[in-house]
Amino acid sequence: MATATIGSSRAFADSAKPKHILLRSSWQTVNIGDIAHTPGVLRILETHLPDVKVTLWPGKIDNGVDELLTSRFPGLNIAKNAAELRTAFADCDFLLHGSGASLVAQRDVDRWARETNKPYGIYGITLPPKKSSSTQATTIEAMAETVRVLSGAKFVFFRDSHSLALAKQKGCSAPIMQFGPDGAFACDLRDDERADAFLKQHGLETGKFLCCIPRLRYTPYWTIKKGIAFDEVKHARNEQMKEHDHAQLRAAIVEIVKTTDLKVLLCPEDQTQMQVGKELLLDKLSPEVRQRVVWRPDYWLTGEAISTYIRSAGLFGNEMHSPIMCIGHGVPAIVCRWGEQTSKGYMWEDIGLGEWLFNMDSAAEVREIVPAILKMANDAQRAKQLADAARKRVEQLQRETMAILRNTL
Repeated sequence: MATATIGSSRAFADSAKPKHILLRSSWQTVNIGDIAHTPGVLRILETHLPDVKVTLWPGKIDNGVDELLTSRFPGLNIAKNAAELRTAFADCDFLLHGSGASLVAQRDVDRWARETNKPYGIYGITLPPKKSSSTQATTIEAMAETVRVLSGAKFVFFRDSHSLALAKQKGCSAPIMQFGPDGAFACDLRDDERADAFLKQHGLETGKFLCCIPRLRYTPYWTIKKGIAFDEVKHARNEQMKEHDHAQLRAAIVEIVKTTDLKVLLCPEDQTQMQVGKELLLDKLSPEVRQRVVWRPDYWLTGEAISTYIRSAGLFGNEMHSPIMCIGHGVPAIVCRWGEQTSKGYMWEDIGLGEWLFNMDSAAEVREIVPAILKMANDAQRAKQLADAARKRVEQLQRETMAILRNTL
């Protein structure tokens, strides 16, 4: 079993042995944002509770993610099978559900509570009326069950204030409920060697390019995952909105190329987006504009992505976690969102970046996207100041949430 000790701090000096946290995280590996949740939360624990011992209870750590985690956190304990999980249930003092799109591992949290009668807490989730992977609203019964599990937690940190408000409206009664940033803000995985090689190969210089990330309304997992059936409803919605959702990104690329000395890198957050970027962005650009646009044709892991983002002048697009990782490193990032993505995008308002958040379902806001991207590109100093202020706000909230966890253990 690959176990990691990240810490027993002064908070536990009176204890014979360090406190032991079971971190339930690592949701999937086809998306660099989903990958980033776990190393982000591990880094926060490492920074603020260095003497706490941590065992990871993962969902998926394939596609090289296992190696990424154990390289960055050499002592990390990972419960990889039923026997190791039984040991973790016996040894751990507290279960921490990591950040995610919802209470992703709700059944596992409930199992922990039933089988161990030990406490648990929730770190940085959205409470969606409709999950981003669903075309149907969450049923009243399912929402009530989620609220029941949340109410049993010692604390619940919601990654957007809209989720916090909904939890209160639905009667959630956890003793501590407040805004707490997505764990991915703290992800510090790096792969400078791969990033530098790609940038050099394609003539992209540090500070002289912007990153752009495309996205469809619903991720077409049926194109990349075995056993996922084609979804006609999701596909139809994607087809209906794909031009609308990428026209402003394309217009911004044209204006950047024509009015600045910056280049644009089209890059993916998940394994479906390379093709989306080619079809809806690259292939629709004129040959003249394409000369200053680089399309990344293959997927990458989180370390290479972050190493690329920090060398850029900023990022814009239809995704959430690449902007999160940018702001975590003080890199400017503009978010375009829509209803299908749940309320997570509103975290930008919560950390002081409301002017960099655009609702694609609002015609008025859509018209503001290109000017905002150009403003970010043309006033790099101000953009950097905004990003740094947001990063500091997030880091302060990380300190506050970890103080609550410390006092709970």
